[in-house]
Amino acid sequence: MSKLISKRIDDLAFFNPSEKIVEGQTLKKIPMENLNVWSRKITGFVLGEYKSGSKFRNNDVLVAKITPCLENGKTAYVDILDENEVAFGSTEFIVLRPKEGIDSNFLYYLAISPTFRKRAISCMEGTSGRKRVNESTLKLYDILLPQEKQQKKIANVLLALDKKIELNNRINAELEAMAKTLYDYWFVQFDFPNEEGKPYKSSGGKMVYNTTLKREIPEGWRDGIIEEVLDKVPHTIKVLNKNILRSGKYPVVDQGQEYICGFTDTKESVLEVKDAHIIFGDHTTIVKLVNFDYSRGADGTQILISKEERIPNYLLYQMVNNLNLTRYGYARHFKFLKEAKIILPMINISNKYNEIVIPIYEKWRHNFFENINLSELRDFLLPMLMNGQVTVK
Repeated sequence: MSKLISKRIDDLAFFNPSEKIVEGQTLKKIPMENLNVWSRKITGFVLGEYKSGSKFRNNDVLVAKITPCLENGKTAYVDILDENEVAFGSTEFIVLRPKEGIDSNFLYYLAISPTFRKRAISCMEGTSGRKRVNESTLKLYDILLPQEKQQKKIANVLLALDKKIELNNRINAELEAMAKTLYDYWFVQFDFPNEEGKPYKSSGGKMVYNTTLKREIPEGWRDGIIEEVLDKVPHTIKVLNKNILRSGKYPVVDQGQEYICGFTDTKESVLEVKDAHIIFGDHTTIVKLVNFDYSRGADGTQILISKEERIPNYLLYQMVNNLNLTRYGYARHFKFLKEAKIILPMINISNKYNEIVIPIYEKWRHNFFENINLSELRDFLLPMLMNGQVTVK
């Protein structure tokens, strides 16, 4: 067991370090929604006029201090800024900046460790549903940590796992972009391959004006509405929040932007997927493809599936995802989408599209579940590395 030193948390990190920002200045802003649960990586930023909020630089750690974001694991490492750039974000972030002798990556992993999180959650004050960490109390807690040299070794092991997860996420984003590009090329520009393998419209394929759609479409195609081709999956059993785990055998899908809100081992609530299903959120514009067995999370999460032979589920996913969902009534509820106009292609074209994209989404699924395994390995190793049960040579 490696030697550990007891230190107060405020000896390890500066809390909300001071930065000079002129009020009204336009800067990168990181809202709470750009922190995923149990994810090191910040998903992006917006440009905003600074009025108030947390301020930070690269190598700082952002910890959500409000319930339920803290309990759900919203903690991230800042690495998306330019050199010496200062950004700002939610007032509900605690910004941690490592002090001398503390490795910045190690500080991130310390912040997501069970010991630190238990300390932070125990410091929460306020009314139910709006509790926040009392930072003054959190600073006073003692915590055990290794020497800086060992900190770097621990951080490098955990960081290697997170970087592989990030790589898989980038690959999956590219895979989805490939399927989307093919959809646009075939079903928006109508340059699907003709009998000679040439792009249909660009090669002079016959186009016919459709009065309903008010545009030309390929001969043999027709107009339709969403209600014709789409059904809800019946009998989906909701998994209660208390039964949603941080890890488990089956993902729990949800309409939130994180898409997967947790896991369950409860077989009774699992939907077995032979082809693919689609998640549609009543209260968001989220549309996601599910090509794995899963359980359903929050109310308002609609599970959709094709009921039309010429629109297989992988094509249906692209169709729904390419609708302007903001146009369809209060909270984009599914019932407002039923009359949305769509183009129905020839069945041989849609089947060919399906044949091409299924391997793409199978690779996506492989990466998705590999990330689950990598996350579980990281979470298994993290506390043992932090408390010295496991050492890195």
